[in-house]
Amino acid sequence: MNLERYNRIQTVLKARQPDLTLCLEEVHKPNNVSAVIRTADAVGLHKIHAVWPDEKMRTLSHTSAGARNWVEVDTHDSVSDAISTLKGKGMQVLATNLSDSAVDFRQIDYTKPTAIILGGEKHGITKQALELADQDIIIPMVGMVQSLNVSVASALILFEAQRQRELAGMYDRETSALPEEVIHRTLFERGHPVLAKVAKRKNLPYPPLDDEGQIVADDAWWAEMQRK
Repeated sequence: MNLERYNRIQTVLKARQPDLTLCLEEVHKPNNVSAVIRTADAVGLHKIHAVWPDEKMRTLSHTSAGARNWVEVDTHDSVSDAISTLKGKGMQVLATNLSDSAVDFRQIDYTKPTAIILGGEKHGITKQALELADQDIIIPMVGMVQSLNVSVASALILFEAQRQRELAGMYDRETSALPEEVIHRTLFERGHPVLAKVAKRKNLPYPPLDDEGQIVADDAWWAEMQRK
């Protein structure tokens, strides 16, 4: 890994917002999933959560492509499991839903730990998810159409969250808010992808990296890596 890439990854990890996330509920179009993940990466999300409509989408969500290398996807068996996990992390859970109690998405304080539920293209957010969410939010519209594509909706909401967090200085950390083991794993896997793949296959731990991103490993580690 060259020094420029090492420093770039370090900068990206420092800006990650582990207490801001999305939860996709049965979003079934791969292009929408890809667009949502790309936006999540752009805004600095470390992880999103999902309840997939079928096994095909569950498998697809773990394929390597672009932004999916940088944003982790946690899969849940049910939306109740997902929301329980998010609330267990102290997050306010918001649902994009037009209701009498819904508020303009810009009125929400996104500097708080926040999870945003986005419903599937066919049926939207389920009744169960709406009952478990803390607050409904809406994106005001003045045209004939009263809904947006899920990827567009996620972008509008996440960039409002980014705006608020930037004003609060939440992207200007000296060190990353991510756990040290996550930082090291990300640096190794993204900086040395071929060696990481071999080490993972051989169940070898990732050795330390020096200040320039180069591997610091003993002869025994290298010998085991080279063994067929």
